[in-house]
Amino acid sequence: MKLNLSPITKLITNQRSVNLSAKNIVNTILHGNVKAEDLNETYSKLLARGKSIHELAIHNVKPEAMSDYIAAMKEFQPKLGVDGQFEKTIRPMLRSRDSQIVLEFAFWNASIPHEQDIIYELRTYLLKPGKLLEWEQEARKQYVQPVGAWFSQIGHLNYVHHMWAYPSLQDRKTMREETWKEKGWGESVKKTDSTKLAVAQSDCVVYVYKLGLDWGEKKSICNKFIQTADITCLTWPKEQHNAIVFGLSDGKVRVGNLKTNKAATLYQTESCVVSAVSNVEGNAIITGHLDGTINRFFFDDGISGASQGKFCTHSCPPITLAWGESIMAAGPDRTVVFYDAEGKVLQKFDYSSNPDIQDFTVAEQSPSGQCIVIGSFDRLHIFNYLISKGQWEEAQMKTIENFYTVSALSWKPDGSRLVVGNMNSAVELFDCCLRRSRYKGKFEFNYVSPSQVIVKRLSTGSRIVLKSHYGYEIQKVNIFQDQFLIANTPETLLMGDLASCKLSEVPWTGSGNEKFYFENPHICMVFNAGELSLVEYGVNELLGSCRTEHMSPHLISVRINETKADDEIKKVAYLVDLQTVQILDLTTGLTIATISHDSKIDWLELSGKANKLLFRDKRRQLHLYDIKSMTRVTLLHFCSYVQWVPNSDVVVAQSRGNLCIWYSIDSPERVTMFPIKGEIEDIERANGKTEVIVDEGVNTVSYTLDEGLIEFGAALDDKDYERAIALLETLEMTTETEAMWKSLSATALKDQKLAIAERCYAAIGDVARSKYLHNLNDIIDQAGEENPDMEPNHYVVRAKLAVLDRQFKVAENIYLEKGKVEEAMEMYQEMHKWDMSIKVAELKNHPELDTLKKNYFQWLIDSGQEEKAAQIKEEEYDYISAINLYLKGGLPSKAAQVLIQNSLFNNVELAERVAGALYKGGIFEKAGELYERLGGNERALDSYKKGKAFRPAVDLCRVLYPSEVVKLEEQWGDYLMTQKQTDGAINHYIEAGKSIKALEAAILAKQWKKAVGIVDTLQATDQAKPYVLQMAEHFKSVGETNLAEKYYVEAGKPQEAVEMYTKANKWEKAHSLAISYMSKENVSNWYISQAKEMESQGKLKDAEKLYITVGEPDLAINMYKNHQSYDNMIRLVTQYHKDLLTETHLYLGKTLESEGNLKQAEHHFIEANDFKSAINMYCSNNMFEEAYRVGKTHGGPNSAKQVAYLWARSLGGEAAVKLLSKFNLLDSAIDFATENGAFDFAFELSRFADKHKLADVHYKHAMFLEDEGKFKEAETAFILAGKPREAILMYIHDENWDAALAVAENYEPVSVPEVLIGQAKVCFNNNEFAKAESLILRAQRPELAIKMYKESNNWKEALRFTKQYVPNKAAEIHQEYDRYLSGQSDAGKDHIIKTAKSFEQQKEYLRAIEMYLKLSTSHTDDLDLLEEKWGRAADLAVKFVPEKGKDIVITACKKLVEIGKYDTAGELYAGIDQLKDAIDTFIAGGLWEKARHIVSYAPKYTDYVEYAYVKHLKTAGQGDALVEVDVNAGLEVFAQRGEWEKCLETAAAGMNIEILSKYLASYCTLLVTQSNYHTAVNVINQYGAPPSQNILELYKRISIAVLKDRNSTPENIASLRNMLFQLIHGTGIVANPKLLEAFGLYLTIAHYMNLHYMCSKKRDLLYFAAKQAISLLRYTNILPADKTFLEAGQAAKNSGMLSMAFVCWNRYLDLTEAIEEGDLSLIENTDFINTDVPFDVELPSEVIQNERIEQIRDWVLQVSLDQKVNQETDKRECENCKSLIYDASLNCYNCKKVYEPCVVTGYPLSRNKVKCTTCSKFANKDDWNKYVMIERVNSH
Repeated sequence: MKLNLSPITKLITNQRSVNLSAKNIVNTILHGNVKAEDLNETYSKLLARGKSIHELAIHNVKPEAMSDYIAAMKEFQPKLGVDGQFEKTIRPMLRSRDSQIVLEFAFWNASIPHEQDIIYELRTYLLKPGKLLEWEQEARKQYVQPVGAWFSQIGHLNYVHHMWAYPSLQDRKTMREETWKEKGWGESVKKTDSTKLAVAQSDCVVYVYKLGLDWGEKKSICNKFIQTADITCLTWPKEQHNAIVFGLSDGKVRVGNLKTNKAATLYQTESCVVSAVSNVEGNAIITGHLDGTINRFFFDDGISGASQGKFCTHSCPPITLAWGESIMAAGPDRTVVFYDAEGKVLQKFDYSSNPDIQDFTVAEQSPSGQCIVIGSFDRLHIFNYLISKGQWEEAQMKTIENFYTVSALSWKPDGSRLVVGNMNSAVELFDCCLRRSRYKGKFEFNYVSPSQVIVKRLSTGSRIVLKSHYGYEIQKVNIFQDQFLIANTPETLLMGDLASCKLSEVPWTGSGNEKFYFENPHICMVFNAGELSLVEYGVNELLGSCRTEHMSPHLISVRINETKADDEIKKVAYLVDLQTVQILDLTTGLTIATISHDSKIDWLELSGKANKLLFRDKRRQLHLYDIKSMTRVTLLHFCSYVQWVPNSDVVVAQSRGNLCIWYSIDSPERVTMFPIKGEIEDIERANGKTEVIVDEGVNTVSYTLDEGLIEFGAALDDKDYERAIALLETLEMTTETEAMWKSLSATALKDQKLAIAERCYAAIGDVARSKYLHNLNDIIDQAGEENPDMEPNHYVVRAKLAVLDRQFKVAENIYLEKGKVEEAMEMYQEMHKWDMSIKVAELKNHPELDTLKKNYFQWLIDSGQEEKAAQIKEEEYDYISAINLYLKGGLPSKAAQVLIQNSLFNNVELAERVAGALYKGGIFEKAGELYERLGGNERALDSYKKGKAFRPAVDLCRVLYPSEVVKLEEQWGDYLMTQKQTDGAINHYIEAGKSIKALEAAILAKQWKKAVGIVDTLQATDQAKPYVLQMAEHFKSVGETNLAEKYYVEAGKPQEAVEMYTKANKWEKAHSLAISYMSKENVSNWYISQAKEMESQGKLKDAEKLYITVGEPDLAINMYKNHQSYDNMIRLVTQYHKDLLTETHLYLGKTLESEGNLKQAEHHFIEANDFKSAINMYCSNNMFEEAYRVGKTHGGPNSAKQVAYLWARSLGGEAAVKLLSKFNLLDSAIDFATENGAFDFAFELSRFADKHKLADVHYKHAMFLEDEGKFKEAETAFILAGKPREAILMYIHDENWDAALAVAENYEPVSVPEVLIGQAKVCFNNNEFAKAESLILRAQRPELAIKMYKESNNWKEALRFTKQYVPNKAAEIHQEYDRYLSGQSDAGKDHIIKTAKSFEQQKEYLRAIEMYLKLSTSHTDDLDLLEEKWGRAADLAVKFVPEKGKDIVITACKKLVEIGKYDTAGELYAGIDQLKDAIDTFIAGGLWEKARHIVSYAPKYTDYVEYAYVKHLKTAGQGDALVEVDVNAGLEVFAQRGEWEKCLETAAAGMNIEILSKYLASYCTLLVTQSNYHTAVNVINQYGAPPSQNILELYKRISIAVLKDRNSTPENIASLRNMLFQLIHGTGIVANPKLLEAFGLYLTIAHYMNLHYMCSKKRDLLYFAAKQAISLLRYTNILPADKTFLEAGQAAKNSGMLSMAFVCWNRYLDLTEAIEEGDLSLIENTDFINTDVPFDVELPSEVIQNERIEQIRDWVLQVSLDQKVNQETDKRECENCKSLIYDASLNCYNCKKVYEPCVVTGYPLSRNKVKCTTCSKFANKDDWNKYVMIERVNSH
């Protein structure tokens, strides 16, 4: 039998009990009569209707008492609740009863009971927690009459009760079926909980049982599906609430419909269905079949896009299936396979080789789909999905001993529990939490999967499931204010409100620094990195976002559908900056308002309807902004509190001692004010009353607001007009109520509630509007009687309302749409709008149009309205009449407009009349325009001047009177100055050449940049100085001290600049400026005198700056010393005399010590690192406590102990002991005394210590006596210390054996053998073997004698002694002797080392050395061992064989070098003064620092070492290191390796111009060979173009190559110019004559090319660009000729020099033909005969690529046909011989006079020339001035 629980549990309680005919019984149920407070604020306000509560009573009546029960109900129902008789009467009739307190739903009003008999059905739903607000039941209303709906608020929560009325049971069935077809009804029912169980039985039947909520409730069968084959599997998809899917043995997969109780086949296969499962979403299933196929089916009609049908073929029958993040299949082959969405294998887990694992029997996926559990025999296999890896991972297997085969698995819907059942009817419940944690002791987090957390409130036990819809892992959960939940995943942010149980998940990439704000109940505000994001609870997307840095809740206001409105309201107001508010519509994402304010805003809030904004600024001014009209008003000054009254548009604010209330915010000028004594704390609105709470200090006082005025706003929002009128009629007429009447009238008109609007206008005394509406209402009433279709939406009504709103065009359109032309015309005529009436007539071709026009025109003439009459004539194209009428009406301007627009100047008389009228009327500019058109230029100019119309006057004079232009420009500037338009006057003064006036205007206009430009072009004159001084003062005031300094100096006031810098504490600049105008000595004296004056005034800091400025820090130090400002003194010493800092600290310490300022003295002693002086200072002053502190802090524990010791010695006796005990230093003091030989003091202290310490003192005293050689006294002290053994050891060490034996025998007999043994060892070493043996035997330690013989390899004596005295060990000794002998044949290292050591012990050092040196690499691979032993040989040689030591060490060193131990070998060489060998050894090992160390005391080898080091670096190519030793060698390495940048940087840093030139030439030569000329230029510029002889030819080659390169860019030419300028001029202005002669030509060419490129970019400088390009033609023997002529022609054409453009382009075309033919002789040179343009030019190899060549050819051809253009070069007269010569030529072909070129244009210099003060070059004065002025003006 297969079981499957419905994932959506639905309980429907059908309590249709009796057909009650008595309507009073139903009435009892429907209408409550008890008034109570809201049971729950949120739901009761949002859902409940009114404040009545209801009790729903369910009576289970005994069958036999039903008639009596009905009779009792009829009798007692009218008086229920009055007495208790009813309860007594019906109690015996009942079996049981139940009741529930409920509230009525507001959206479903209860109906009155029906008169006729009818069937009532009471349906009860148990909702999921948090779903009450989402419950909708509108669908069935279309088919059946609803009686009532209620929801529970006390007792059992989340219950909803519905009562329906049906005429019959058949009607009920029909209506219910129709309802299920309605869209949305299924979603609504989905929100209910139910309990249904589907069971597949072995008799081929599927039963669906209704279980009920409680276990004891009756179980009933609600569905039954009979099949023809065995049912093998069953699944119930979560989203298919009425569809149960089951598989059959015949291969069919069927679905059972719970509504129709019928089953249908989904699909059919040929193989038995063995498994079926639905996916996590519940919209699809998969089935497994006996042949291994797996099929998939979706219920979404293809919406998902996934394929239906066969999914894949598994390797065996898929007995177990699960569908989570992937599809899992497993079967008898004991292999678990995971498939992706396309049926491809993702992963496999093979258990077939594990005999402990049996067949898989059942599988189940978790609700999240991220965990799958598979059951088998005694085991649960768990697989978890890793989101980060996209793979499944096997968790630890769960083994359940003796559980046997797992047959069923089921997850709790929240994933926290897993139920496991087996074949033996056993059930186990497992906790499936991954982890569990508590949050602040109030909440519990259960992580049931990586993406799902159950949050439980510990106080109530309520739970909410937090789940990531995207399957992301939940990483962190926080709960704010015990209500708002925030959780993070890698990609999203989850948040929710625990009160409303609404959760949201939005995409989020956070920084971890987010801040959350929960002030708004509907949304969460998230602030991150300057961005505010808004998330509405329950919505899985961002509501909106904006940029703001101001995240205070007082500076952000959000409104989300808080009032009833036709449109959705979602708006936010926030600060862009502290003075700008922006209002954003979150629905559209558009900014609907931006408010800029002149002060910082500190509070803002939107109204409930989000149509108005209140905000307050830092000046405490309260402002109101109307969003619709975009208007702003100031409501209040000195506002300290402001707030909207909750759920209304009433504003409450406080200004000082006044409470201010705006009941109608639409009329902000109308405010109600009350005096109050305290500060407003809050506004409370409850129980039908609104109170303002005021804190008066001692107590709080509440001020009640007019609830009627407040409720009016609510009524207006609800459009409850009758209620609104009723509220207003009860109120007196005040400013507030008047504003409310107006608001109501406007709203009523908008909704066409005309009667309401009429009443409102009547109330406020607007008789006209009231009467108008009254008449309109009468029209509607009368028309309604005649025409029932006459409604408020009738066209007449709409038109009349449009007229009332002054929307005449709208009214006209309404009439015309209905064809009511006469009515439209009549409307306009009633308002005397005849022109509009005529337009309507014209539009509709009215038959009376002409008559209407004629009468209207005559009426206008008669009434003196000539302007309108003229307009009519103008419209009729009778312009002459129109002009005459305009003139008659005194409107000459309009007459002139008609005259000009229609070009009626042929009527001279009329034009003269109009012009005269204009002149007479003072309209001079218009008159001047007409006179000019009529040819009266003088009168026109006169008119322009009188009318101050300078622009047309100047334009006229430029053509006819050029000499007057300058005067007019000056007059224009004067006029603008009188009009305060100083900015505009500047340019006119410049045009007039009045620079002083222009400067004055620029200063008055505060156009300081223009003023700078003007001043810079002026010569220094006394007339300009006052203005320059003003500029200096301005730049000083704005902190631009550099410009201020410049103009102070130009104004002759440098001392002002010095004073400015001094006041600004810019001492260095002040000093620099002062020395420019004062001698150094005077400056120094002046500064020092100023500093002394400041010092006398106590301004030590300023005085210090002055001392420092003039380089006298010692004076500043001395000043601080005199003023005892020691900190500043130390600061300056640290800065300027750091080497004297310690000395200064010591001096100050001693000085302060002598002054008694010990604390300060201590500070300076410590800073001087001389804490001992501080200690001594305190000790000498008997301040041992301070000395102890210093010693402990700065000297460490030992210093503190020493101080404590001195302190104790100064006290002596018991006081000393107490002191030392206080510091826990008694033992340390005793130790210190003993260590320093003060044993008397130590014994004195020890008397007060424990006896052990006294013994310790005796012991140390004994040690001291021993060291002094006083052995007898030491023996006594050892005995007193209880250390007789130490006395024995003392005598043993001194080899006083008798004394040692005496002490041992008397005080420590156990040590007697030790004495004897010690004496025996000495005898043994002295070869007194017999005596040694005797002593050993006396000590009873014969084994020691054997050992000593063995160690000395005297085996013979060892065997003898053993045989004689220890015969029992004879065999053992013989065996040892045999082993020794067997090892002697091995000449290995161990034997050598042992032998060497033996020789060493026998003091046969030479033999030991020989043995050590016999070691070699053939004996061992351990080089460290060889190094150690050879080193030992050397040490022994030096110490014990000095006569052969040197040779032995040398031998050892050679061996060490052979094995690479250079370090040790070198050290040994150095040890025997073989320094050269040591150096060679270190060099061979690369130990350069050690080699140099030897050189430090053997300087004669310095050159030897450095030469070797340089050679090494060269070989290794280590240029960086080589530079540090040998710069030239390092540079050479860089050059060889091609590291030119390092090479040149190093050479430049060395400041050797020849070296730099050498490598610069090398690198540039390389670049030239690569044709990389431009890079070479840049490199030369970078390193300053050194003028070395060896590189000059290279410069020339580069210059010619760049100039000849047709691809050279303006930047390349500019770089070349810079290079040549640096080469010729160096760092100064004066040129090197030789270099100028060699490179001057190239610099000139580069100069003009660079200047040409610059001027070509500016429209005002095209004239100069043309001349510069033409000048370059004389250098075409160097420049590419075709490109030069091309650019010259283009520049000439751009500037209007058409003749030169023609000549240049014509030669360019000749050159292109010559290039193509390769023959220069083809060129015709006639145009340039007798010029300095060369004929013999180098032809390029190919024609320059120019797309415009055909256009140029066409232009040349066109110009050649135009006789207006002179087709030859421009000419001028030679100043010498008066011959006509080429305008740009620098020499005269006739008289041979040579001209210098103009530095600006390149043309020959005229006599009127000017010299550049910077470069000393000459320019034509006119060209220079024009160029400079244009550049100055453009730059500013």
